[in-house]
Amino acid sequence: MDTERLLPDDAGYDRASQILHKGGLVAFPTETVYGLGGDARNDMAVARIFEAKGRPRFNPLIVHVDSLETAKRYVTWTDTADRLASIFWPGPLTLVLPLKDDTGLSPLVTADLPTLAIRVPEHPVANALLRRFNGPVAAPSANPSGKISPTKADHVSKGLSGRIEAILDGGACGVGLESTIVGLADTPTLLRPGGLPIEAIEAALDTTLEVHKSDDPLSAPGQMSSHYAPSAGIRLNATDLADNEMLLGFGAVGEATMNLSPSGDLTEAAANLFHHLHMMDALGPEVIAISPIPDRGLGRAINDRLRRAAAPRP
Repeated sequence: MDTERLLPDDAGYDRASQILHKGGLVAFPTETVYGLGGDARNDMAVARIFEAKGRPRFNPLIVHVDSLETAKRYVTWTDTADRLASIFWPGPLTLVLPLKDDTGLSPLVTADLPTLAIRVPEHPVANALLRRFNGPVAAPSANPSGKISPTKADHVSKGLSGRIEAILDGGACGVGLESTIVGLADTPTLLRPGGLPIEAIEAALDTTLEVHKSDDPLSAPGQMSSHYAPSAGIRLNATDLADNEMLLGFGAVGEATMNLSPSGDLTEAAANLFHHLHMMDALGPEVIAISPIPDRGLGRAINDRLRRAAAPRP
């Protein structure tokens, strides 16, 4: 299969929408990372997402919609959801809520769980595509399962070219980390840290979120212990450098092959994380050593991704 590269113009949106309506797959940019989109109502399209990525079927998907009003068609809405959505949507926040009956969504999307992960993205290209398609789009990150997430169209092409119909090229993703996922089916729970700092969510709710534990059952995307991994090994919290290593720095450090943020800015570091990992991995080091990252704000999400990238691989 030849993978088309589409521009974010009327012709590109028309072609991408046509592919989705026919059950095909289109990678598209969001403010977080590129998503691999398929019609969330089409069993075959959703099955092809899992196939193209090599993703385990028990790992649920996020459904992207064009508005809060559309989201309410698919999930049982709550006052807490309304508060968070009114503040942070569109944006890098996914809410997990009870799935309504008879939504028409493929059961593969939820991995047969009684809840649905749903969000309204902020990226103008994602919004334009969702409006043109006029339907729910299931879209995990557009990369082979377990590998580094894509923040540019070229990253998608490297991992999935020939497996999907098209890539809608909207440039680099601004946030650079997947969305933060909050479960609202019961007590508000952080299911995955991401591009929206936990502190902002807790301030909006005036409460401390419970946190999903690693030994809890899988309840949302991005919870597998090994994920986001380059070909090279990963060593965290590096303050020195071995002969077989290259350093991915943070802050004022020497010897770094690349630096997530020389000034120590966590927003800049989040935006650079996956792209820098792609670039360093292409240099062929045995190990990528990574400077310590403060575990606050977006640093919590960065450290979550790095721990999963460094975990033993299946």
